Amino acid sequence: MSDNRKRNHSSARFDRMRRILISNKKFSIGTVLVIGLACVAVLSPLLAPFDPIKFNLVDKLEGPSHRHWFGTDNYGRDIFSRVIFGTPITLALGISAVLITLAIAVPLGLFTGYYGGRVDEFLMRLNDTLIAIPSLFMALLLISARSTLEKIVVIPTVWWFDPYPVIAIGLTMAPRATRVIRSVAIGLKSEEFIEACRARGESTTYILFREMLPNVWPTIIVEGGIRISYAIIMGATLSFLGLGASPPAPAWGLMIYEAKNFLYMSPWGLVFPSLALSMMIVFFNLFGDGLRDLLDPSTRVSALLVE
Repeated sequence: MSDNRKRNHSSARFDRMRRILISNKKFSIGTVLVIGLACVAVLSPLLAPFDPIKFNLVDKLEGPSHRHWFGTDNYGRDIFSRVIFGTPITLALGISAVLITLAIAVPLGLFTGYYGGRVDEFLMRLNDTLIAIPSLFMALLLISARSTLEKIVVIPTVWWFDPYPVIAIGLTMAPRATRVIRSVAIGLKSEEFIEACRARGESTTYILFREMLPNVWPTIIVEGGIRISYAIIMGATLSFLGLGASPPAPAWGLMIYEAKNFLYMSPWGLVFPSLALSMMIVFFNLFGDGLRDLLDPSTRVSALLVE
């Protein structure tokens, strides 16, 4: 009897999850598309038919053909191979920047939201000042301090992946994420379970990271999923300006920059990287919006009531 109850319970949980996923098409579609991008990133050495950085001036500026599906650039490099190899670079940039953002925003948002008072007031006014600065301008300011930072610590470039733009993007997004997490923490600190922790004499560290943090996780996950798109756009912009990936890296923003001088002769050099960049942003926006709806309690309850 106990085995039957366990099977029935597992079947009921599976049915509830299935109804939630069916009712949230954006999350289902976005998840499939993001998993597809991850597969392309992992399998990029196998999927790319040519070396993405090898020059072949004999074939330069060729149009799309059965041999070069997306054509070639001004150095004769296969654009399809460069787009494929650009996928892991772009994904790594977006995810790494978001991890840096959350590493700063989560503890700072919890701390300011829980304590309040003058410390919160001072930090939030500083935070508002940073938010008022345009994101691109702030990223440029941070990258301009690269020479100073390199005198203190040298962070090596790994496989065309320059860490300094990633750090700049992560720091740029941190103020907005901090404000979002702080607003959730302010709502939680007056809850009964937090009052009970104070009454028991629990430490502040215990309350912040053992009681409040698990209740902030849905917001953190949604914020991270949405911020990946911003990080990807910012990374492509910095590469286009010559401050991101360095040649001959197959970064999409850098490919767009290199192709702009040959727009009328070979527009495919600009079109295909732009399409790849746009598609990745749309995929992550779908995933982030669907994830937000999935973790919304009212959406979950309504989905569970559907027969």
